[in-house]
Amino acid sequence: MNILPTIADSRDELEAIFRDLHAHPEIGFTEVRTSGIVADKLREYGVDEVHTGLGKTGVVALIRGKGKGNRRVGLRADMDALPIQEATGLEYASTNPGVMHACGHDSHTTMLLGAAKHLAATRDFDGTAVIVFQPAEEGLGGARQMLADGLFEQFPCDEIFGMHNMPNGNPGKVGICKGQAMAGAAFFDIAIKGRGSHAARPSDSKDALIIAASLASELQTILSRNIPAQEVLVLSVTQLHAGAAYNVVPETATLSGTVRYFSDDIYDLAASRMQAICDGMAAMHDVEISLELRNVFDVLINDDELSEAYMQAAGDIVGEENLDRNMQAVTGSEDFADMLKVIPGAYCVVGHAGTMPLHNPEYTLDSSILPVGASIMARVVEQRLPLAAG
Repeated sequence: MNILPTIADSRDELEAIFRDLHAHPEIGFTEVRTSGIVADKLREYGVDEVHTGLGKTGVVALIRGKGKGNRRVGLRADMDALPIQEATGLEYASTNPGVMHACGHDSHTTMLLGAAKHLAATRDFDGTAVIVFQPAEEGLGGARQMLADGLFEQFPCDEIFGMHNMPNGNPGKVGICKGQAMAGAAFFDIAIKGRGSHAARPSDSKDALIIAASLASELQTILSRNIPAQEVLVLSVTQLHAGAAYNVVPETATLSGTVRYFSDDIYDLAASRMQAICDGMAAMHDVEISLELRNVFDVLINDDELSEAYMQAAGDIVGEENLDRNMQAVTGSEDFADMLKVIPGAYCVVGHAGTMPLHNPEYTLDSSILPVGASIMARVVEQRLPLAAG
């Protein structure tokens, strides 16, 4: 493992930052403490500029290399946590009840700080590194908010790179999927308004709960009977809320969930079928049913050339034998996709010794990957902005 010297010397500091962030998680757009620590560390490291408040709680820093080139390479990390009660028992477990870094964004933030420290200390590149700390990745639109606030108008980038940890039990293994790598996603809410009644006389009701249960089942026929077998679609109903008493047939019910896809045409087909099913169920039961379907993540598309460049940089750190250049696409989603729609770039994963899945209350990150991820991010800047010989 070829950890960059500045980062190797900062192992203890990176571990301390990570543990502190893990113990004090913050939900999207409330990362005030986190972004404050990030901004303070960047100033301590001597970056050229630090800008706060972009995307509400985002932070952007600029680091200029020794050369006078005009090209700019971006590095991005996310900062937010999830509304999950931690159950790891770690000595640095969350001190914020009901909030946990169950996706490892604390590690992403730490790794990018490590990369920034190295780049600011060495400046062995020709151009500018744009360091982006993004809030609210977990379905709240943090990337879109930063873009709406003029991220790339204020801080232009020629290309941009992101990274995610992967609890696959394979520490130091780095992989990438070229082209379509992660699914687009929409969230949906379906509201049913029927007629309540005494539970002893359900014939007086238009039972919203029974209708909701039928609707949850009927929605699954979209995949099995409408989507061509060679296409990919995931439709998951994840919430059903109805009723508050043992002896009352509920008047209202709500269903919520998510749709994942790789093709806009397939998504449009699923959306039209969802609306048709809701309309049909409303007519069949003589009730009101409304569907709200909103896109929250675009399909993440890795640029082929920049994916290869990213793997070359990673190979310098972990060795060619630890690279996977042909990972399969996944139906998880990531709002870095929104940035990649504007600026070409690539997004890789770094494996670690943990095996508990992401978004699990017992998820634990193997912090030995902190200097690995930091070194890869720093190295890709140095390779993409090389200094002229001599």
